Amino acid sequence: MTLFQPTPTTRACFSRHAQGLGTFSLRPLHLPEDLALIHAWVSAPRARFWGMQGHSPQRVLAFYRDLAECEHAQGYLGLVDGEPAFLVECYDPRHDPIGAHYDVAEGDRGIHFLVAPTDTPRSGFSVQVITTILAFLFEDPATRRIVVEPDLTNRKIHPLNRRVGFVYDREVALEDKTAHLAFCDRASFAAAVSADNPRLDPTLVADPARAAAHLTPEHWARANRWLIRKAIAEFSHERLLAPERLEGDEGAGTYRLTAPEGGIAYRFRARRLALDHWAIDLASLEKRIDGAPAELDAQRFILEFRDPLGIGETMLPVYLEEVASTLFGGAYKLAGTRPNADGLVDTDFQTLEAAMTEGHPVFVANNGRLGFDAVDYHAYAPEAAAPITLVWLAVHREDAHFSAIEGLDYESLLREELGEATLTDFHRRLAARGLDPTDFLLMPAHPWQWFHKLAITFAAEVARSRIVCLGYGLDQYRAQQSIRTWFNVSQPSRRYVKTALSILNMGFMRGLSPNYMRATPAINDWIKTLVESDPELTAQGFTVLREEAAIGFRRDAVEPAFDRYSAYKKMLACLWRESPVRYQRDGRRLMTMAALLHVDADERALLPKLIARSGLATTDWLDRYLRVYLRPLLHCFYAYDLVFMPHGENLILQLEDGVPVRAIMKDIAEEIGIMNTEVELPEAVSRIAVEVPEPLKVLSLFTDVFDCFLRFMAPLLVDQGDLTEDAFWARVARCVIDYQRDHPEFAEKFARHDLFAPEFTRSCLNRLQLNDHQQMIDLADPARNLQFAGTLVNPIAAHRPTPAEARAIDDALA
Repeated sequence: MTLFQPTPTTRACFSRHAQGLGTFSLRPLHLPEDLALIHAWVSAPRARFWGMQGHSPQRVLAFYRDLAECEHAQGYLGLVDGEPAFLVECYDPRHDPIGAHYDVAEGDRGIHFLVAPTDTPRSGFSVQVITTILAFLFEDPATRRIVVEPDLTNRKIHPLNRRVGFVYDREVALEDKTAHLAFCDRASFAAAVSADNPRLDPTLVADPARAAAHLTPEHWARANRWLIRKAIAEFSHERLLAPERLEGDEGAGTYRLTAPEGGIAYRFRARRLALDHWAIDLASLEKRIDGAPAELDAQRFILEFRDPLGIGETMLPVYLEEVASTLFGGAYKLAGTRPNADGLVDTDFQTLEAAMTEGHPVFVANNGRLGFDAVDYHAYAPEAAAPITLVWLAVHREDAHFSAIEGLDYESLLREELGEATLTDFHRRLAARGLDPTDFLLMPAHPWQWFHKLAITFAAEVARSRIVCLGYGLDQYRAQQSIRTWFNVSQPSRRYVKTALSILNMGFMRGLSPNYMRATPAINDWIKTLVESDPELTAQGFTVLREEAAIGFRRDAVEPAFDRYSAYKKMLACLWRESPVRYQRDGRRLMTMAALLHVDADERALLPKLIARSGLATTDWLDRYLRVYLRPLLHCFYAYDLVFMPHGENLILQLEDGVPVRAIMKDIAEEIGIMNTEVELPEAVSRIAVEVPEPLKVLSLFTDVFDCFLRFMAPLLVDQGDLTEDAFWARVARCVIDYQRDHPEFAEKFARHDLFAPEFTRSCLNRLQLNDHQQMIDLADPARNLQFAGTLVNPIAAHRPTPAEARAIDDALA
């Protein structure tokens, strides 16, 4: 990139997104078109340090025309979301008066910038302006250091400069001012960008109480009330608990849940809905001990019911810690600083991602995150929405492997994800240590993983330069609900990054297996080809976000001695997944499907408000949603024996005018299966073939779709929308019937895997977690560990196709 040559382009030559503020970009000045704007800015009283007060438009025009024709400097207009907002001058210090005051080094660049006046100042705006300018300059591999010489008396600029990494060197006397001379190199800038994260905030660490400031009596009480309601509902759903109905009909009434020891009872009002769903009135929930009112305490609740829950002595303290961590997060989410349901209807993708108040709708202890400390929570939890920069490592090729989708090579991936300049800089750092960059692969790691695990557990590899820490990158990321997946907020078109994270959360240690990563891109290529070549799936807009590349690091000297499930085999790996931003174009927006179940701190659901904004009748909106979500899942199952893990966090919806028009599946390689071991698969993807007993195959749809998602969606529309429960399940049935009518070729499989069966096996996820909190299931044999408890009445059985409809399908098949 040549910074100081004039160019006629009208497009932005660089852009960087700042969450909550917009997209900041730079383009060369257009003269004389930009003159009136620039003159108004530089001649205003607030621009006195710019040195152009009193200059006529002609004099300003002459200055910037000279600048444009100069080979050693260039002017740029800064824009925010396409609107002019700041002015930038970049120059070569060797051809500037400042060059006479220090030894100019190769790669030095200088800047001046001016933020436009505004009547509505925004917090952090100026920081993002200068961050964008520095990121732009450092995009050039030739840029090694940036110099500024602000006026001594310009007191607002000095803390701003220091915040982005400038180190003040000394005072210098220039012709028109006495200035500070300050420098910023790549490492300092990267460290400054990284310091935006609370983990590196010295004020947070210096004031320990701040890390738990949300733990007020009020928030704690609310969090406990919410979690006990969920515990009663889900443990009762899984038949671990059995509340006694005191009054009312079978649909609604007052219930009592008595602890085994006696004397302790919980009382609440609830409705019993389809799929044995307990809709408990939050305000009605109360606890009594020997008849006297008592505090609602979720951990005590677990202790009181530990026997029916089947929690052993070894598991009990760990599960209580997971409950405590879930309450810690629950209090944070209920603290009142987050957007309510109305404020989320039109919000952007990442704001919505961070706003969710609930984790997995089924699991009670769903935010365990054991391993995080209180500051880590503020730094890395999805709901904290804090920006982080990833730690980059160089790993020796003899110990690591790289794999990618067809057509993507390692060098291209790194240029696209890091940029040529940062890639060159990292190679330069390796060479400075006497290492050959071609011997290494570069990969990102979660900062927590580096500091807590890799630097210590992999100390031998670090000491022997088999792993080299290169420092922070320049892009900022935000954690997604899956906690170890990161969205690039600086450059949203760049890929998601998923990193190993050795914390215990919801039944698994959240590492990444290098062995699994090796085949991941090939599996994604195969799935993508299947999806894009299928007329039914393409007609519904269904697609997948490919996991396009992966790197895994092995310790062959020690890991073969470890148990196959050992978390120590899953500590250092990463993958890159396509960014969903490619589907976010004009008139369409992205939304995590988990948002359809979102209820704010005041128990107001987002879904009915989203439907109201669309202008459609609820049934019409629901039909469109089911067509893009459920119908593709039906087709994958019946056409290919292919199943996904289609819960809310694993899908992204594309909306147009508030209406779902596409479902985008993600997290492919670890959470899909072909339930037919006889199908011929390429060797590279053979691991996704899993043996499942025939009666359990259709349970993937009944459990993952009906019981783990639609069961929670229906009550929101019944309670806060305008739909009856029967009408909801009738629309689900209609979606199935329409699909079956359109695909009579699968009639035999429709009969064998009957979605209209009167009932289906009740699969219990909390029982799985209570049974083994570290490895709930074996991904290679998921059916082996499943926990069952009787059956559930199928809510669409009553809507089975009429004989006439069934005959129509048979006739079409004939």
